[in-house]
Amino acid sequence: MRISPSTIRFCFLIFLISTTVFAQKNSADLIVTSGRIWTANAGQPYVSSVAIRGDRIVAAGDARVTAKYRGTKTKIVDLGGRFAMPGINDSHIHFLSGSLGAFQVDLTDAKSLSDAQKMIRKFADENPDAKWITGFGWQYTIFPNGGLPTREGIDAVVNDRPVFIRAYDGHTGWANSKALEIAGVDEKTEFTGFGEIVRDSRNGPTGALKEGAMGLVSSHLPPVSRATQLEALRRGMTNAASLGITSIQNASGNAAEAELYDELLKNGELSLRVSLAFGINAGATESTIDGVAAAAKKYSSPMLRVGAVKILVDGVIESHTAAMLAPYSNKPETSGTPTFTQERLNNVVAMADKAGLQVYIHAIGDRGVRMALDAFENAIKVNGRPDSRFRIEHIETIDPADVPRFKQLGVIASMEPIHADPATIGVWSAAIGPVRSSRGFAWRTLENAGAKLIFSSDYPASISMSPWRGLHSAVNRQTKDGVPVGGWYPQNRVSVLSALTAYTAGGAYASFEEKTKGRISAGMFADIIVLDRDPFKTRASDLHKISVMKTIFGGRVVYEIPKK
Repeated sequence: MRISPSTIRFCFLIFLISTTVFAQKNSADLIVTSGRIWTANAGQPYVSSVAIRGDRIVAAGDARVTAKYRGTKTKIVDLGGRFAMPGINDSHIHFLSGSLGAFQVDLTDAKSLSDAQKMIRKFADENPDAKWITGFGWQYTIFPNGGLPTREGIDAVVNDRPVFIRAYDGHTGWANSKALEIAGVDEKTEFTGFGEIVRDSRNGPTGALKEGAMGLVSSHLPPVSRATQLEALRRGMTNAASLGITSIQNASGNAAEAELYDELLKNGELSLRVSLAFGINAGATESTIDGVAAAAKKYSSPMLRVGAVKILVDGVIESHTAAMLAPYSNKPETSGTPTFTQERLNNVVAMADKAGLQVYIHAIGDRGVRMALDAFENAIKVNGRPDSRFRIEHIETIDPADVPRFKQLGVIASMEPIHADPATIGVWSAAIGPVRSSRGFAWRTLENAGAKLIFSSDYPASISMSPWRGLHSAVNRQTKDGVPVGGWYPQNRVSVLSALTAYTAGGAYASFEEKTKGRISAGMFADIIVLDRDPFKTRASDLHKISVMKTIFGGRVVYEIPKK
């Protein structure tokens, strides 16, 4: 049978059309190319080109690998040789409270009481209609002899309105006389919970409130409107994108906060992958756990998920509220008091684990860390779940005997290098002395012992949300003439590779998302950041200078550094 030329031409035309349609259907929306791209994949640590379709990576390799995904509508991001990597996963942050800081006085940069007073006065003058002046960020080191603040310090600049400002670690509050008056806190006020009303020699409240005692004043703060909270989160997401943060694990959430993120998600505004841990305390019941488990079923998408509980087992070293195995060096009458008995902690952890929830435990003192490990060991024996991925948060001190237990029990070491900034350590190290200080922030010790290490900021309970300042702290602990700089011991610094892994792939593992994010490879979410320099080739002392040039979230460019 002879086929006519017209039929052949028609068939060829159909072939071309179908081939073109197929090619366009399978082409990439975006190709990031011509750069040095660190993937966080041990088997293929670097590529030069990445093809993205929708919110996923479809190919990663050299330009030849991604060329077949290049279509007529494919957008090209030419890195021009720059460094790119997976987006940062901040594995422990208090994102809403940190974002609300945009509407408060920020004392992070105050170097003295005088600096703090000027900042408070300026904020009060600029906000004459604010019924309360609230804020955060002051450091213990700005007060005489590393002490605590007094109400007179604020009264001197603002005495007509109530003022309440939290320390940079979030564990101590500073109130003026007006705030104490409104709260009814005077020489007769008693507080029996976890914390303390700090008093002077006449038994009067000084204005410093530790831990739970802060609630005596903070419970009187006017509620923050939903609109303000949503606007704060929008600003916070913009800031996060500028720092290269594409995922967060919120370490103290609740149902109301989850609803805020859900509203942003439904409106198409959410530009972070959010994992929420709900805070619970020693009074938690089965009903409490059931409520969190119900939220976990409701929020289980790649953009917003609930699946964990956060437990606070002690306080902080600076205010002597962290639970220590031995008395404090500069306050030997106390070794800190945990918020739970061991029996109660065991019961609550086992109950949450049985319900299928991940458990975070805030433990800063070496006794608190041991209690957390004991509770996890008990839950493993009681429930026998194969992959609970228990986490201990902070771990600022640890007894050597407890180091190997992290690997033995499969417990994740969740730590914040930014807390080891030399500018903040004077009060910390004085409280526990040189021997325990030498075991402080034991990142490398834990890593060498086989612990899974993840890094974060703890913002706003820290001096910065920047992962690049955290990276700098993680890598730069050093000595000068054989003496630890700032009191920090260099044997616990880690490599750039270890630190970046802890900020990316490690964080994804910590939230059971290692199959979808934290690395650059086919099938993973396209969360990629472009830096102004290569961390692996940058002088260690300059790591804090790293800037993010571009942030790609789910295949969309959500941040670009402003052009000069």
